[in-house]
Amino acid sequence: MNAEPATTAPARETSNQERLREAIKQLILERGLQPGDLLPTESELMGLLGASRNALREAIKALQALGYVDIRHGHGTFVGALPLTPLQDFLSFRMRQSATEDLREVRNLLQLREALEVGLASEVVQRHAATGTEQLRAITTEMRRRADSGEYFPEEDLAFHETLYAPLDNALVTELQEVFWTTFHQVDPVLPGPQFTPHEAWGWHQRILEAIERGDVDLYRVRMRDHFDGIRVRLSRAEPTGDGARQDGEEPVGA
Repeated sequence: MNAEPATTAPARETSNQERLREAIKQLILERGLQPGDLLPTESELMGLLGASRNALREAIKALQALGYVDIRHGHGTFVGALPLTPLQDFLSFRMRQSATEDLREVRNLLQLREALEVGLASEVVQRHAATGTEQLRAITTEMRRRADSGEYFPEEDLAFHETLYAPLDNALVTELQEVFWTTFHQVDPVLPGPQFTPHEAWGWHQRILEAIERGDVDLYRVRMRDHFDGIRVRLSRAEPTGDGARQDGEEPVGA
């Protein structure tokens, strides 16, 4: 009798796990469950899905890691909020790989981020014309204060972008821009090329604010593109070292 190939059993187990995970997601959709809603009990799910306890628990843990479900010990399993953290981890890893090689992934993500933020120019300018720019002005004022002291200001940088898109009331845009910002901030220490100064970083944000206050959409688009020059120039002048690490020891900052 011929022996069964060694890879057959593991492959079958993987396939069964994939089907079980998809069945749980389909159950969530069919029942119209929303983030925070309680899933059926473990025993009920075993009966509904025809799964063993161990297989079900393995599938639930895998879905928890991706944010589909939230396990609260002693309370049950709930539908998750599906945060974009896994995407952020994925992008950060790919960019760190790219930073030690040809920087292709870094350039690709920069292009994507720029397309999103420049593409929203009209909506951003219009919404802030209605809601005002007091918060943005307060943030850029603090940026200037810290820049005058020779400090970078990553907290204010992120707050500026969050405030920029808050009037759109679009949670996906807010989450995506935070993912992009955080990913670049994480990969900054291994990017080659010259670092921009705190005053240059403040200036980019200040000029974006000025374009909003003028209500000039075209100028906003130009200023937003200029804002990415800090990264673009570093990439264009990049001279990667063997390990891709920055040699100047400067503090990383998001753009």
